[in-house]
Amino acid sequence: MTFKVSTGARNQLLTSQALRDIFALGFLDIYAGTVPATADDSIGAATLLCRVSDGGTGLGLNFNLATTSAGVLAKLSSQVWSGSNVAGGTATFFRFVQSTDDGSSSTTQVRMQGAVGTSGAELNLASVTLVLAALLTIDSFTVTVPTS
Repeated sequence: MTFKVSTGARNQLLTSQALRDIFALGFLDIYAGTVPATADDSIGAATLLCRVSDGGTGLGLNFNLATTSAGVLAKLSSQVWSGSNVAGGTATFFRFVQSTDDGSSSTTQVRMQGAVGTSGAELNLASVTLVLAALLTIDSFTVTVPTS
């Protein structure tokens, strides 16, 4: 799987804002279950395992605005991206969303979706088995814009 960007995010990229600004103060939601075909699709019956925020405080996440290079946008290094697992299960995908996103089908919500794995995925974790109430910390997260 590759990063999938919602119609709402693509429209904003084409008309008004940079990727880092569109997703500023967003949240990284990690799910178990069937991966939606597109970032516009509903979450369906997938189970939210963890919402990652700044230090697990519920404050939104940011990307590093100063060091984008070679088509790569990285998480803000001064933020600790973490959260307590709200359910246990096997992580299969994530969505980077804004706080108002309810997971329903939408062509206006700003979303980024990708696979979760232990290697070769858009989000790599030490283990894809998440345990209820355990703390999950994301040390590295990058978005790469492909070359032609």
